[in-house]
Amino acid sequence: MSIEIITETKYEDMREIKVGIIGCGGIANGKHMPALKRLPNVKMVAFCDIIPERAEAARRDYGTPDAVVYTDYRDLLKIPDIEVVHVLTPNKSHAEISIAALEAGKHVMCEKPMAASSAEAHAMVEAARRTGKKLTIGYQTRSTTAYQFARKFIAGGGIGEVYYAKAPAVRRRGVPLWGVFLDKEQQGGGPMIDIGTHSIDACLYLMNNYDVASVTGVTFRKLPEIARFSNEWGIINPDEFEVEDAAMGFVKFKNGAALYVEASWLLNVDSGGHLTLCGTLGGIEMRGDTVRVNGEKDGALFTQDIRPNSTSRDHFKGENLTPEQYEAKQWIYSVINDLPPLVKPEEACVVSDIIESIYKSAETGKTIYFD
Repeated sequence: MSIEIITETKYEDMREIKVGIIGCGGIANGKHMPALKRLPNVKMVAFCDIIPERAEAARRDYGTPDAVVYTDYRDLLKIPDIEVVHVLTPNKSHAEISIAALEAGKHVMCEKPMAASSAEAHAMVEAARRTGKKLTIGYQTRSTTAYQFARKFIAGGGIGEVYYAKAPAVRRRGVPLWGVFLDKEQQGGGPMIDIGTHSIDACLYLMNNYDVASVTGVTFRKLPEIARFSNEWGIINPDEFEVEDAAMGFVKFKNGAALYVEASWLLNVDSGGHLTLCGTLGGIEMRGDTVRVNGEKDGALFTQDIRPNSTSRDHFKGENLTPEQYEAKQWIYSVINDLPPLVKPEEACVVSDIIESIYKSAETGKTIYFD
């Protein structure tokens, strides 16, 4: 598969964009709003949250002097000057709000995962196509220098034909006790839909392969009672733990390649390992900001660690941006210049298809086959 070549971009001439924020909780304050605030042409003019105090705090910390606050997202969507909306709510409401925003004529950045179900994700893709508005999903791993370098290295034949990959997202004791992470109705699942979703997206991005043939999965809920006092982020209440604590999936692609996915908040391992791709000419391990290449030349095996700098990115070369800052900047650039966003909705939809299939396979004991 080919990868489009991105030309250098200039950001200074970009016009003003007014943004509305729906959901002013942890991910809004920890990622989206700080990144948007750094962009001089972005004005956050409206904030919505079902808890009015959170929306007020966001307005005070990130809003324009005349920014407004709502508790109903529909009121925010009525503001005609808002071009972009960030949907930062629990998973259950991602599709409802994103589709309403698209139909209101807004471009939408929705936090990961795309939706709580595959059907909702597909409905979001259809709404973006129908309205002609842009839709992207907050998979910021793609915005790192390491992953953008690795994608181009692989596309250039650096490791040959990629036929196997591993996508781990594993914590030994790391259950998030804030928000609604343990609420199955609100989130749609546990660590697979929470952190596994990042690893799946990152792996598909590097493989440039979205043609899935089948998915087999298992889930476990083994440690909430046993590990309740050793959790990094506080004492676990097993009665509130409605989701799995670990899930694994095996994905086969139509070209014969395979992907093993592993996601857990509670697993008795020292390390979850690294996202790994294996090809006919070599392999790659993603080790933080370092790309490790395992290769062979003239019968000799070698390992090379490459630490790409900011010039490895597709846009804004030379700027020292965090992944979150790059994600926000590239997203706004794509809106202004009518370019595809870094994370296309059709690609994110495949991630949702895989996750739901892992859960369905675990529930039924059967492999899920794709058309």
